[in-house]
Amino acid sequence: MCCSASHDRVPAIRCVTLSPEAMHVGLYFRLLVKRNFHGEEVVEFPEYPTCKVPGEWTVVWDGNNIHGRSKVVKAWLALRPKVVVEDFPSYDPRNNPDEWVWSWAKYGKLYNLRPADLEELVKAVLGALEELKRQPSLLASFVLAAEVPLCL
Repeated sequence: MCCSASHDRVPAIRCVTLSPEAMHVGLYFRLLVKRNFHGEEVVEFPEYPTCKVPGEWTVVWDGNNIHGRSKVVKAWLALRPKVVVEDFPSYDPRNNPDEWVWSWAKYGKLYNLRPADLEELVKAVLGALEELKRQPSLLASFVLAAEVPLCL
C-alpha cells in the first residue's frame, strides 16, 4: 500500500465528557477534511454534547488561541451562562484526558497506518474514535491517568 505524498491530514476536535453524579464518561468528536477549525466550528461542536448533557457544565480546554481568544467563541459563551470555562495550562498533555484520547488513536490504533489516500485516512481515524467511544472504561482510565480533580 502506498502512502499519499500530499501530506494530507484530518483535523479533529474532540471532547471527553464526564458526569460524576451519573458516573458516565463519553466521547464526542468531529473531523474536518482539507480545512482547519476556526471559531465557527468550535462553537458548533459543543451544541451536540450540550443536548446530551443537561444542566450546568464545565468546559476544560487547552490554551489554544481558537478556544479562549476567538471573538466567535467569546460571543457564544456570553450567551450561555451555564457553561463554565476552565483552562488547562498552555501545554500539559499528561494532565489532559483529550490528549490521552489522541495518543491512543494516533500512536496506538493508527501507528503503522499507511493510507493510500485521504479517504482511507478519514475512515481509519473515524473507526478508531468510534471504537474508543464504545469503551467507557478505557475513556475513564484516561481521566484517572490525567488526575482530573472531580468535585461531587
